[in-house]
Formats: sequence, C-alpha cells, structure tokens
Amino acid sequence: MPLLITALGILLLLIMIMKFKINTFITLVVVSFLLGLALGMPVNEIMGSIEAGLGSTLASTGLIFGFGAILGKLIADAGGAQRIAMTLIAKFGEKRVQWAVILTAFILGIALFFEVGLVLLIPIIYQIAKQTNISFLWLGLPMATALSVTHAFLPPHPGPTVIADQYGANIGMVLLYGFIIAIPTILIAGPLFTKYARKMVPAAFEKAGEGSIAKLGDAKQYKLEDTPSFAISAFTALFPVILMGLSTIFTLIKDTVGMDDNLFFDIIATLGTPSMVMLLSVLLSIYTMGIARKIPMTDLMESAESSVKAIGMLLLILGVSGSLKEVLMDGGVGDYVAEVFEGSTISPLLLAWLIAAIIRLAQGSATVSALTTAGLVLPMVADSDVNLALMVLATGAGSIIASHVNDTGFWIVKESFGLSMKETFATWTVLETIISVSGLAFVLLLSLFV
Repeated sequence: MPLLITALGILLLLIMIMKFKINTFITLVVVSFLLGLALGMPVNEIMGSIEAGLGSTLASTGLIFGFGAILGKLIADAGGAQRIAMTLIAKFGEKRVQWAVILTAFILGIALFFEVGLVLLIPIIYQIAKQTNISFLWLGLPMATALSVTHAFLPPHPGPTVIADQYGANIGMVLLYGFIIAIPTILIAGPLFTKYARKMVPAAFEKAGEGSIAKLGDAKQYKLEDTPSFAISAFTALFPVILMGLSTIFTLIKDTVGMDDNLFFDIIATLGTPSMVMLLSVLLSIYTMGIARKIPMTDLMESAESSVKAIGMLLLILGVSGSLKEVLMDGGVGDYVAEVFEGSTISPLLLAWLIAAIIRLAQGSATVSALTTAGLVLPMVADSDVNLALMVLATGAGSIIASHVNDTGFWIVKESFGLSMKETFATWTVLETIISVSGLAFVLLLSLFV
C-alpha cells in the first residue's frame, strides 16, 4: 500500500503540472500534504514535516544555488565565457571544433547550472556554426551532453550536492568519482551518439536555428580584446573545483598518514565545504570579472541581484522537493521499501538508479526524483557497506533518464535548437537515456575497485 499510495501521489503530481498547468511549487506542497494524509500521518504533523523538509534542503543547498547563479552571471556578463569558447576554437581548429565545444561546455558546466549554461553557450555555438559552416545541432548536442553530465554528476551542482548531503557522502569523493565517470559518459553520449543521431534524423541537423535563438534573448557580444584573458576566465570558472579538489587531497593525506585533527585541517575542511567554496568563487569572480576590469561595483551587484531573482522560484521548488522526501520518510515509505528489499540480492546502487529512473519518468524533475529516491533508500543504505559516493552518482544517473514532455529541459532544448517533437525525442530524450545508462554502467564498474 505505501508504494501504491506513493505511485498515485506521483501520478497526481504529473496530472496537476501537465494537464492543469499548476505551478510546480504549489503542486509539490499540495501533493506532499495529501500523501501525508494517505500514508496515515497525524494531520497536525504533516505541515511540520513539509516545513522541516524545505528547511533542511535549503539549509544545505540555498547558498550553493544562489552563489552558483551569481558566479555564472558574472562570468557571462564580463565576456569570460565567450573568451573561453573562442580561444579553444582557435587552438583546436575548425576540423576539431566539436571537441572544443565539448571542452568549453565541460569547463563552464562545472560552474554553471544546466539552464544557465544553455542560455549562455547556445548563442556562442550558433555563431561558431555560422563561422565554420558546420551544423548547429552537430555542435549543440555534444555541448548539451557535457552540461547535462556535469549537472548530474559533479558538485557543486545542486543535484549531486543535495544527494550527497542526504546520504552523508564525502563531497570530495563524489567529485573525484564523478570526474572518472563523467569523461567516458560524455564521449559516448556526445560525439559518438551525435554521429548516429545525424543518420536517424538528418533533417534536424540541417536546421540553422536562427528563429530559436531569438527566443533565448539577445546575447551580448564582445570584441575579443575587450574580454578577460583565457587564463583568468578559465581559472574563475574552475575555481570551485580547484578548491574542493585541494581540500579533498589534504583530507586524504591526513587520513592516510593518520594525523590528528588540528586548526590547519579544520580550516582546510571549512574551505572545502560547498557553500564556502561558492562564496569564495563569487568573491574571486567579483575581482577578476569586475574590479580588475574597472567595472563599477553597482553594475556587478545588479548582475548578482538579477541572477538571484531569476532563480527565486527554482529555490522554492528545490526546497519543497525536500518536503516531499521528508513526508515519504515520516510516512514510513522508506522503511517499507527497506523491508521489501531486505535480504534482496539486488545491488543498492542498481536499486537507487532504478527508483530514481522510475520517479524521473513519472514527474520529470531530476532533483525531485533524486531527493525522493534518497528518502526511499536511506534506511537500507544505513545497514549496508555500499560506497556512499557511488550511491550519489547512481542516484544522479537514474534521475536524468529519458527527458520528455514533463521536463523543462526537454522544452528548453526543443526551442533552443528549433526542433520538432519527434526530432527532440530522437535526439535529446535518447541522449539523456544514454547518459543515465552509461553513468550506471561506469558506477557499477568503479564499484569493483573502490
């Protein structure tokens, strides 16, 4: 019954969002409350559970989400992203321009949210396609692949960061394993799949994309000499990963050597927390992308404020998706799932991927499916010796499978590249599924060695 009630709740969520077009934030609160009632929770405790879930989720991710949006906006407004793209193209040459695009998207994708990355890079990719006379989609699909992979697997992105917090996994190890999994996944789902997609839907690769680009808004173009240098731009975009990586290395050395905790390692650990990493990255970007270029502080703060305003609703949705997870846990669904699979020979990694994939298919949001999965499998993980960092990546992989009409990413890609519904299913939906399955395969492979 708990699983049936959960399935009906997810179905109701889907109907309210898709058929009745009700705001996702409102829908999540309503469905969370109704699920609490259906699961037999005391009526006077349900709202408390919803508030607790929202509070705990925002407490761990709100700063990361806000600072990440500011960082991406400052890099974009200063022309840093344009400098990275153009420099890589010049270095790689036109024949290998697709690899330049993949590397560009991967570098920027580490610091940017998926949607921000698309809006930022698509106008640049469009200009590259025109200048090199290469298919817009031929460059665009691998770019979107790199952004999607970083979004699914690499902290400080909200998805893997939130899941790591829920599982109690070491964020640095998630980042390290995420890199190992991300690179081959990008190669398979990016350039390799694009070759087959071009044969399956050739018409999609013949579209120039002029009309769709206009819908994204005007992209400010700079003369290359007016943008920050490549070294400064790349360093600013990669700074979050550099800080987190250094913190992880110091921690591993301490644990390996068996050194005791002291003030130095406490400071290193603090500097490596995602919220502190993003704060320091934003402060760095204010200098490198603004002060060093003599941009008035008022202009920089306007960019910062506009970026945070743009993610206001996303923050609420992110927070209340934690409420749904909290209600499922308080309602006993997680315990029930643990009982169902108690003694099961199925790998916890495969189970986490499977549950996340099913929920993703039902309601569309990768973040909601990941958080809900965490709530369902947490009780089972507590009694298991499974690698928690790999659990994070398996859950992330399942949560991005088969993007379709109930996923905003589906519509963003469709409109960005000017594709028909059929073409979007044949390219983007299949691509996301390849990322998900490849991610699971590499997680299972990695689990044999760690």
